[in-house]
Amino acid sequence: MKLLEYQAKQQFAAAGIPIPQGRLARTPAEAGAAARELGRVAVKAQVPVGGRGKAGGIAVVDTPEEAEREATRILAMDIGGYPVRGVWCETGLDIGAEFYLGITLDRDRRQLAVIFSAAGGIEIEKVAEDAPEKIATLWPDPFAGPQPYEIRQMAFAALAHAPQLRADAARLATQVVGLTEKLYSVAVSLDALTCEINPLVLTPDGSFIAADGKLEVDENAHYRHADLAAQLATDATGDDGRTGDDAYEVEAQRRGLTYVHLDGNIGCIGNGAGLVMNTLDLVKQQGGEPADFLDVGGGASAEKVRASLEMVLLDPAVQGVFINIFGGITRGDEVARGVIAARDELHITKPLVVRMTGTREEEGRALLSAAGITPAASATEAAAKIVALTRDQS
Repeated sequence: MKLLEYQAKQQFAAAGIPIPQGRLARTPAEAGAAARELGRVAVKAQVPVGGRGKAGGIAVVDTPEEAEREATRILAMDIGGYPVRGVWCETGLDIGAEFYLGITLDRDRRQLAVIFSAAGGIEIEKVAEDAPEKIATLWPDPFAGPQPYEIRQMAFAALAHAPQLRADAARLATQVVGLTEKLYSVAVSLDALTCEINPLVLTPDGSFIAADGKLEVDENAHYRHADLAAQLATDATGDDGRTGDDAYEVEAQRRGLTYVHLDGNIGCIGNGAGLVMNTLDLVKQQGGEPADFLDVGGGASAEKVRASLEMVLLDPAVQGVFINIFGGITRGDEVARGVIAARDELHITKPLVVRMTGTREEEGRALLSAAGITPAASATEAAAKIVALTRDQS
């Protein structure tokens, strides 16, 4: 669950982190009205990806007329594959310095990491590559959380690489303590994979304010945040009730399926994440383009196979489907019956190729052949067949 900037800032503000005044606008007229109320504003595209500034999705304007003009331009954009359905119009800031403050999951250490840098306003990965000494990292005790003295040490380590701020380092470090504690509380309470402020702006009067926000909730913890999901659904930027996430992935999540939407034309279904990854690789090797990753899990029942086929074929770009089943818990004949029933019930006319091996594979392939569905004994053979069949469809 990736929150848009304004949604992340709402969570920050609720935790006591200062944010600029802002208004969400879905039309140029609403952007103009926001500028009349707030004065000089930054008009910012609301999409769940970075790089908005480089793409031209952010503009600072002085008048309502300029706000309307820039909103018209930005609302017509597509950034990172996401159409812009709303812009956040917020008070323009006077910037004295820019910092980075973020909390992310360190998978190697299996705990949250707090990251602070005096080189804000650019991607932290770029800072880590070009000037790693400018980044200070803290791995707080998961039970105690970050302690004030630890946060001060982290802040001083980062501020040591900002000579212009050294004289004021003690006061700034004290402010960083409070901000970090609040941001950490947001990250923990929402099971965040990423929770960051970039840039964290220091204004000329010496105050910190979150000029941008990124917040991504772990999908495995969605069941603990049904209230947040409901709020986002009703507060979304799009008429379809989405917050910018891929429509097919949202639908798959609703159906309880493990699915990732891709850009190709061959639907890919398998039982086991590693097997599905291998399926995608084989399709690519044969010259095809996968349209998705869909894992039906270890026990692929007939109903699960039917639901998976239905999900994959919601994407009109899909011209054929490769089903790759390794039988252990899963019985080949049961999978075959599920595929045949799904084809008949869903009136599927697009090519289906099924590779199955393992428990009752011969029975399964015989059932498929009798029903006019292409079976295959090996995954490579199946990949070649589905690529050839979909090429014939083009």
